[in-house]
Amino acid sequence: MNKKSHLYRFLEIIPGSISWGVIIGLILLAFFNPVGCAIFIIIFDFYWIIRTTYLTMLLVLARQKLAHVKDKDWLKSCQALPCAGRFEKLYHLVLFPVYNEGLDVLRPSLEALNRSDYPKEKIIVVLTFEERNPHCRANALELEKEFAGKFSLCVSTFHPDGLSGESRTKGANATWGAKFAKKLIDQKGIDYASVVISCFDADTCVEQEYFGCLSYNFLTSSAPHQASYQPMPVYNNNIWQAPSFARIVEISGSFCQMTESMRLEKFVTFSSHSMSFKTLVEIDYWPTDMISDDSVIYWKAFLYYNGAYRVVPLYITVSMDVAYSNTIIKTMAMQYKQKRRWAWGVENFPFLVSAFLSGSRIAWQVKLRRGFQLLESHVTWAIWAVILVLIGPLPLICGGNFFSQMTIGYNLPKITGLLVNFTLFTTLVWVILSRSILPHRPKGINRLKNVLMVLEWFTVPFIILILGSTPALDAQTRLLLGKYMEFNPTQKGIKCYNK
Repeated sequence: MNKKSHLYRFLEIIPGSISWGVIIGLILLAFFNPVGCAIFIIIFDFYWIIRTTYLTMLLVLARQKLAHVKDKDWLKSCQALPCAGRFEKLYHLVLFPVYNEGLDVLRPSLEALNRSDYPKEKIIVVLTFEERNPHCRANALELEKEFAGKFSLCVSTFHPDGLSGESRTKGANATWGAKFAKKLIDQKGIDYASVVISCFDADTCVEQEYFGCLSYNFLTSSAPHQASYQPMPVYNNNIWQAPSFARIVEISGSFCQMTESMRLEKFVTFSSHSMSFKTLVEIDYWPTDMISDDSVIYWKAFLYYNGAYRVVPLYITVSMDVAYSNTIIKTMAMQYKQKRRWAWGVENFPFLVSAFLSGSRIAWQVKLRRGFQLLESHVTWAIWAVILVLIGPLPLICGGNFFSQMTIGYNLPKITGLLVNFTLFTTLVWVILSRSILPHRPKGINRLKNVLMVLEWFTVPFIILILGSTPALDAQTRLLLGKYMEFNPTQKGIKCYNK
């Protein structure tokens, strides 16, 4: 469907309209009917306690799954499969779309690939640089020389700027790189069905067993070409050097992805992910004009296979950089822009629903459920912190002495206090889990940093105020007004230490 159609534009307006409608409606309710507003807030508080309990339990279970397979010999498991012949023919294509990341970011990522225990003659590495970066060819030449002969292939390609029908997005660069890789695969005579492509951010460093784990899940899947494979992203590369604010935000992001991995009905690809190359070719690659390429590629495959497509969680981590700058203000701005870009995934809602309405053969019950899940997740993201932090106190402020003397007015602060105490308890669980995924403390880092990395969790309320709902509300408002975002890549340039 044409993105400029009236229907598509109407669908773009829906998420922001609902989010702002709820917020403005509650503010007006607090002024004109503080009792009604207080009842809503009490119900929402209890809902949030139940939801947080549920999600925390899922996080603990996900962490247990990571621990359970941590020392598994995945390659040995692959070789023991009845389909071991398929394993011998399997190739891994690793694609790194590069914007302006330098050698200090790219080299550790390639070194991590080289340290993996998968047969290197079955790994093809393609670096797809943006040609508008003046240093791209010099960086490509140095990396190709350094890693020559260490993989089946390690080659570079350069994505031209300003191609027709493209925006300046990661998806456009990834698509260019994948099409370039297709030519290499054709030259080698490799069957697309025997290639698994991993599209990694430039700073992605894999664990030693990553490709064995990916191969095992691909080979044992009942429908390997109708699935994406999602590892657990952790921002560990430079976590010991990052400031507290950035560290807490990124750990929270990792935990959210681990939690989502336990909710398979809602699980969607995020950041670095893998899939069958055969499938990628059939669905015509990543979109070249959308920012949320890592999630919309899932929806493209979901639509292509009429709903018979899923995401398989890989309980193995890939490590990336914490985004931060040299001042706290710049770090806050960088983190905000990154989270707003993630929240721009709300553009998937009009993309998906318009496809549903265009005659897709997916059952209407599935359409209704998946469309609602997508909308609900983005609206909840945009309003939860606003309701808890800003709207929660309004009934007491607007209700006056009469309201404060009522039973509901007397109990509202107590219920809010219960929510705060419960939040402190769940934060303690997060603190314990965060310690379990930290890399070893590097040389040169004071032991007292361990204490700081526990105490910094008390800044969570402050972080919620800044990054809780604001980036999502910002993204939805832009979509509502037709002020479309441009791709704003997170600046990376901090050396990987988790090696």
